[in-house]
Amino acid sequence: MIRTRQRFTNCFGSDALRFALVSYTAQCDKINLDILRVVGYRQWCNKLWNAVRFAIMKLGYNYSPPQILILETMPFSCKWILSVLNKAISKTVESLEAFEFSDAANTVYAWWQYQFCDVYIEAIKPYFASDNPTFASERAHAQHALWTSLETGLRLLHPLMPFVTEELWQRLPSPKDTERKASIMMCDYPTAIETWTNEKVESEMETVHATVKCMRALRAGLLEKQKSERLPGFALCENNLTSEIVKSHEFEIRTLANLSSLEVFIKGEHAASPGSSVETVNENLKVYLKVEGAINTEAEQEKIRNKLGELHKQKDKLQKMMRVSTYEEKVPANIREDNATKLAKILQEFDFFEKESARLAA
Repeated sequence: MIRTRQRFTNCFGSDALRFALVSYTAQCDKINLDILRVVGYRQWCNKLWNAVRFAIMKLGYNYSPPQILILETMPFSCKWILSVLNKAISKTVESLEAFEFSDAANTVYAWWQYQFCDVYIEAIKPYFASDNPTFASERAHAQHALWTSLETGLRLLHPLMPFVTEELWQRLPSPKDTERKASIMMCDYPTAIETWTNEKVESEMETVHATVKCMRALRAGLLEKQKSERLPGFALCENNLTSEIVKSHEFEIRTLANLSSLEVFIKGEHAASPGSSVETVNENLKVYLKVEGAINTEAEQEKIRNKLGELHKQKDKLQKMMRVSTYEEKVPANIREDNATKLAKILQEFDFFEKESARLAA
């Protein structure tokens, strides 16, 4: 048994094995250990190393972390990463106190992998791409948020991956005029900071992320030679509120979706550019990606036909329910109002995609 454990540790590392076992604690006491899961966590350790390496390069040797963060003047992405980190802290502490170790591991993993590495690091890269004075303020704020996120995130992860977090934490610079702890083990465990929470920023980032996801889906469906090119994008908004959100976060959308430009229009103001492929973000937002050269019209038409089929089923189901003779008497007024709104949106979507089909056929 000891030799088997030593082989696991030598092959995959103590932290990867520890994290995998912790993530299995939601199951019964008998674990069917998947070796590939351990391998995956070992590779994730490499991603943590890369994130810290990126930070050290961008912070520089003379960087000194601030004592206090000025949230009001921070870029949008910096406010967002601190807000979601705050939520991750609260949920992790709650899970650990309830001995739900698997939930704690999943929460920390999700923040590091899907929010910090996949989104935040990518969003701030343009600030460090050159010494452009235009980004001087954003670059400084991004450094502070980057250091704070890393230092706090490592302390949050430490009980689950003690060795790699200790090594990485020791490499981070420490604030001046404060005594550095000898080890991360001697640091306080993170607690939620009320001022970091920003529900408005998180809500707007959901729109940004959904928009980027749709842009990436359009790119994936293009010709192979154009998958890595920076293409122009368009956003068609149903109302002023959606338009303002997209316009205010144009920089983040262009960066994360790898666009050369992003033009934002309100419905009725502008027609889609020829050679554009469309994707629905939500009922208030459609996005287009302009393709140089001819697009696959048949594939686009097939996508629209499928969407129209889904909308037709939804419309028929809703109308059938609303035509029942006792509908007005038995269904509460608020539900009838919701159903009428849903039907109006479905008909609006149906009209939009019929026009898109006609545009492609022209």
